[in-house]
Amino acid sequence: MEIKFIDNGTVTTAQGFTAGGICASIKPTNTTKKDLALIYCDVPCNAAAIFTKNLVKSSTIEVTKKHLENGVARAVIANSGNANTCNFDGIEKAEKMCSLAADALGIDKNDVIVASTGVIGQILPIEPIENNIAALAKSISKDGGTDAAEAIMTTDTVKKEAAVTFELDGKTVTIGGIAKGSGMIHINMGTMLSFVTTDAAISSDMLKSALLEAADVSYNMVSVDGDTSTNDTLALMANGLAGNAEITEKNEDYKTFVNALTVLCKTLAKKLAGDGEGATKLLICSVANAKTEKDAKGVAKSVICSSLLKAAMFGEDANWGRVLCAIGYSGMDVDINKVDLSFVSSAGELPVCENGAGIEFSEEKAKEILSEKEITIKIDLKDGTAYAEAYGCDLTYDYVKINGDYRT
Repeated sequence: MEIKFIDNGTVTTAQGFTAGGICASIKPTNTTKKDLALIYCDVPCNAAAIFTKNLVKSSTIEVTKKHLENGVARAVIANSGNANTCNFDGIEKAEKMCSLAADALGIDKNDVIVASTGVIGQILPIEPIENNIAALAKSISKDGGTDAAEAIMTTDTVKKEAAVTFELDGKTVTIGGIAKGSGMIHINMGTMLSFVTTDAAISSDMLKSALLEAADVSYNMVSVDGDTSTNDTLALMANGLAGNAEITEKNEDYKTFVNALTVLCKTLAKKLAGDGEGATKLLICSVANAKTEKDAKGVAKSVICSSLLKAAMFGEDANWGRVLCAIGYSGMDVDINKVDLSFVSSAGELPVCENGAGIEFSEEKAKEILSEKEITIKIDLKDGTAYAEAYGCDLTYDYVKINGDYRT
């Protein structure tokens, strides 16, 4: 199956979807940044979502779960600047956001997905949303996906959006999406919001299954700082306008769809990791020839989460012993005496360890390789056939600066 990326693809690239994003001044100290997003479909969609595993959850998650019990949605409303988490009136505010969006669009409020991101524990002001929802609804367009992507950003420095197209049942199908997340990101999807749309025909049950499979090897393999957020939401709406036979079981068409969805989600996941708070480098940990997929994932996650390694990558120091250390405490079934390790970037590949022991290498070459913006930590366990990747970033001075006064 050939999967093609669409130039300037976003959440509105698939047939039937429009979106927009405006500044509603939800955060009083910010009067220019877009902070309210709306995504809309012309027709009812089969829909599904997955959420954070943190026991502390945004009220938006409870409301969205309730609204998706019937597996149908038509719109997403999301704000940045306030997480609507740990608030006594959180459910009321989340439901009100849905009602406001529904009234402006002329749809049922139960067909609205709601999400929030920002500071935890501060009351969400509903007045800015009430005052600006009509203008937002009027602004939505086929070209508005990028505005929506901007409106959900918090400490992100770049928008995250992408779209792919592929053939399914003889029809051309598109999947597009946007995401946000820069800090408080760890394995269970991080402080991450992602909204994905498709014109494929697929049941809500199969959408849920596809989301779980795709997230498991994409968003759930991202870690910026080891903190699992309260607001993680990954939602997918499918309107069927592509005209393929509806996917209702795990057949070949389902596998094709999951493959394309996974490609999209991995692309967005890498964008999240590379834009971690204060980050200067995207780190990819690839683990090959593990005994099991569990072992491959566990090793990759352990390495990408190592603060010592992340700091070394910032300093462009090929301190490979920190990688072996992280493999050793991963708890996975690994024979450390078989491990090969190298650092790879567009400047070349530098082997630093063979069979668990260090080998001579050029520090000058190491500096050259580690000075690039994307670095792969390439691990060969030589103990099986399983493979996994995890995504992260370097740990810089700016991470502390950003989070030292994030609330104030």
